[in-house]
Amino acid sequence: MPLDQDFSFRSFAQHTFYGKVNLDLLEQAGIGPGQRVVELACGTGAVTRLILERLRGAKESLVIAIDHSALAIKQAMEELKNVRASAVQFIQSKAEELPKVVQGRVDAVIFCNGIHYIPDKETLVERVSQTLKPGGTFAFNTSFFQGAQPPETQQFYRRWMLKALRILKEKHGLSLPHGQKVEARRYLTPEQYVALVEGHSLQLKGKEVKEVPVPLEAWLDISSYQDFIEGILPGLPLSIARQVLQEGVTRTFEELGIQSVPRNWLAIVAVKA
Repeated sequence: MPLDQDFSFRSFAQHTFYGKVNLDLLEQAGIGPGQRVVELACGTGAVTRLILERLRGAKESLVIAIDHSALAIKQAMEELKNVRASAVQFIQSKAEELPKVVQGRVDAVIFCNGIHYIPDKETLVERVSQTLKPGGTFAFNTSFFQGAQPPETQQFYRRWMLKALRILKEKHGLSLPHGQKVEARRYLTPEQYVALVEGHSLQLKGKEVKEVPVPLEAWLDISSYQDFIEGILPGLPLSIARQVLQEGVTRTFEELGIQSVPRNWLAIVAVKA
């Protein structure tokens, strides 16, 4: 796929702050040598690489990297082509199909910034619990939950979306398709996520909400990601939606005179009883 048509997560995943957020999660989860680790929604392999670094090449270690996108799997395999073949296994599958595609129990399941996309989270967590060994760890984070946007950032999001919709109308003569609305997805609260894991034989080990400054370059990159685009401006051609989101966020940063916008990341670590 030509670079200008790449709507993957690859560019956003390369940002330093994103790597740090996910490395913190791996540390909280106690990922280390000798473990069998499943990574859900591995995308283009940025977090897969972080997991492999923590496993440090131990012979018993294995990362099972799962993603629903064939393109993402292909990109991840290219990114990690120098990794020992026996250290990582790539599987194209939905996260909810976990017990069907992973043989045997594992030490940990990691899910970075993707659980909010899963419609049936109850089934997902049940399947994760079934896949874990007793004492195994389920660790996930998300920047899309109720509370992800600090109150002082509401003006930023409001202006951004208004500008994007205005650009859409003025430059392309389009509006959101009938029945669609901005930010159409429903997000859970941290408390609902805790209740979710505790309802499936998992004991809460840690819950943390961390504020992270997100620079303009990262907002431009997330505006190129297909799942984000479809959640923010559903029903529009991807190339047009990307263009109006990127132009809108650039204008908003300039108008507000800011260098970054804070975003809260929720991290939860739970252990199989």
